[in-house]
Amino acid sequence: MNKKLLVVIDMQNDFITGALGNKECQAVVPAVAAKVKSAEGNANIVYTLDTHMEDYMNTQEGRNLPVKHCIKPDNGWKLIPELEGIKAVRSFEKPTFGSIELAEWIKENGYTEVELVGVCTDICVISNAMTIKAVNPEVVISVDAKCCAGVTPESHANALAAMKACQIQVEE
Repeated sequence: MNKKLLVVIDMQNDFITGALGNKECQAVVPAVAAKVKSAEGNANIVYTLDTHMEDYMNTQEGRNLPVKHCIKPDNGWKLIPELEGIKAVRSFEKPTFGSIELAEWIKENGYTEVELVGVCTDICVISNAMTIKAVNPEVVISVDAKCCAGVTPESHANALAAMKACQIQVEE
């Protein structure tokens, strides 16, 4: 029996209209919202939330990307308004790019198909896809490219190619 999960990666205000927002991320919002709404009743939905604290600039990530973002509980940390009210079975706060907790939860709950959408393809989407694949090697993992955006169009394309090479299905 197939058990499907839709993982919505970091669709937070700071990645769309806030500190790290860009036009590519803004452009996928309607497609992501439509995908999540259509998944209701057909698949379980989880959200990941990039989560940092006030000491972000003192972390390794903060030293390498010195832009304060997704500081809990600021507005930039919250899900975008287009996803408000769409129930998820769970949210995963993650202080780094990929969530080991999410990958292990997928295994514990017996999911057979996992689809990822969200931002940024070249950082958090690929990190979570690879982490999920490492912990769940027999789970069918896919990424909907139309519902993802990267820091740049080039890095988005490179991340999709890297995921394909690692047996993650990419829906174009």
